[in-house]
Amino acid sequence: MSSPITEGRRFRAYTTRHLDELLERAGLSGEQRLRARAVATVLPFRTNAYVVDELIDWSAAPDDPMYRLVFPQEDMLPAEDVTALAALLDTDPRGPRLKAAAAAVRRRLNPHPAGQLELNRPTVGDSRLQGIQHKYRETVLFFPQQGQTCHAYCTYCFRWAQFVGDADLKMASNDIDELVRYLGEHPEVTSVLITGGDPMIMGEPVLRRYLTPLLELEQIESIRLGTKALGYWPQRFVTDPDADATLRLFEEVVAAGKNLAVMAHFTHPRELESELVADAVRRIRDTGAIIRTQAPLIRSINDRPELWSGMWRTQHRMGMVPYYMFVERDTGPQDYFAVPLARAFDIFREAYSQVSGLCRTVRGPSMSADPGKVCVDGVAEIGGERVFVLHMIQARDPELVGTPFFAEYDPHAVWLHDLKPAFADRFPFQ
Repeated sequence: MSSPITEGRRFRAYTTRHLDELLERAGLSGEQRLRARAVATVLPFRTNAYVVDELIDWSAAPDDPMYRLVFPQEDMLPAEDVTALAALLDTDPRGPRLKAAAAAVRRRLNPHPAGQLELNRPTVGDSRLQGIQHKYRETVLFFPQQGQTCHAYCTYCFRWAQFVGDADLKMASNDIDELVRYLGEHPEVTSVLITGGDPMIMGEPVLRRYLTPLLELEQIESIRLGTKALGYWPQRFVTDPDADATLRLFEEVVAAGKNLAVMAHFTHPRELESELVADAVRRIRDTGAIIRTQAPLIRSINDRPELWSGMWRTQHRMGMVPYYMFVERDTGPQDYFAVPLARAFDIFREAYSQVSGLCRTVRGPSMSADPGKVCVDGVAEIGGERVFVLHMIQARDPELVGTPFFAEYDPHAVWLHDLKPAFADRFPFQ
């Protein structure tokens, strides 16, 4: 799929400055382009030449799933909001009224679900630590300042608020010493997840600055890097100027006795087709790192079981470990992308039934909700009542991990807060 020219060229980003031209390439009319650009005043837009030239089937746009994965759609927001924003964008594109209107829409979109801005941030004395989250006992998340962007933004991203230029909505830190001090005070933490944004947007010298101090901590057993780079810019591990140096850094992490896990996001099978991806996967695995794969279930992009079973088989064949199918989170354009929980389970079950046991390392469909990761195990009839069967994969309260519970069956429910407890007055985590 990729050519030598593609493999060797340098990274080129496309932002809102290029959006109208790209939307025209998709065959949109002037009014349609204006309304899509209005959505991009609220939700962030960024893509790159590899995604545009290698992954999107422009003959099928705007219905192509890879196009929908990265380009704004006018029905991602309420029609009245899009109309108001489009009018302002058309008459005063740089005015304060447009900025204020876009900010007001963002606030209604639940920019930080599951309390990720406040509830999960640890404190030292009376101060909340910046760029650190500690939701589960054994795991701390760290958001490096220089990793607060991506090679391309997914339209469904639950961390979209990181990318809109609002300092009040951003989680980030450039103080690795503060993280090390916090870990020293919390010996129960054995795993650090470096996320963002995308930490693989950072060059090797910056990435090294964040990783090296963690290698001195005996308590840390694993380091995870959450990244979409394998799908959106596999050159990062193959032909980028510091690709080799980055892989040597991975080898050093493994040699220090740490489990290094690249948490790779693959949302659609097309992201796995390039020879560049196969090369990148081989090079990463040769360092001793493990690649675990995960993605949300997204309506109109990957809501068919054969897509998931195909992805899992391909990932397994390439030496990656299928890890999670997530439910689209309650933020941003959730109404546009969400799949009802009942349908989500049917898709997962059918896909799961089509793969061998070696692919069944994957878990889901899982909701990363305020109390923890809630897995939908199925639909059952108990005592004449149809119910969802659920359990906690992870929990703020470790005692709840593995706890099964029941919710009244609702074919329209898309998130935990849509459910009502069955056979009890409340859920175990309430």
